[in-house]
Amino acid sequence: MSRIFKALDKNAERWLLLVFYVMLVGTMFIEVIRREVFSYSSIWGEEMVRYSFIYLAWIGASAAVKERGHIRIDVILNYVPQTVKTLLYMFGDVVMFIVALIALYWSWEAVHVSWKFGSVTHGLRISQVWFLFAVPLGFALVTLRLVQSFLRDLSDLRNGRPVYEGDKLFD
Repeated sequence: MSRIFKALDKNAERWLLLVFYVMLVGTMFIEVIRREVFSYSSIWGEEMVRYSFIYLAWIGASAAVKERGHIRIDVILNYVPQTVKTLLYMFGDVVMFIVALIALYWSWEAVHVSWKFGSVTHGLRISQVWFLFAVPLGFALVTLRLVQSFLRDLSDLRNGRPVYEGDKLFD
């Protein structure tokens, strides 16, 4: 069972990103062909692309946090000692964690309201909850990855190892 969790920890975001990216590109390709060749387009295609992109963005945020690939100004980090660099990364993780918790709370509120009133999408006519859920899911994954990052940095600091500065998301 531990091997499964390690595989999920390592690749979950990558596989989800691949699924939503393929769904986005495939649907967009089909809709362009339908529009240009058959002079017909559908509402559901536009919605699928839009919601796939939303999931792609929020899962991508989690992947960026995991791999330390998010935008930051790191010029000063090249001129400070390793301990200070680690502490700055940890401080950034704590600040992002607080913001992510606040955003998680408020995004969950939107899902709750949609669930309560039973709102549906215009084209697909399915519950809007499935698509609004992308935001709290993204922030929950970001929160998880921030906790992992903080614990990794704390371990590096205690053991005198250089701080993890990130890997490439895709080779």
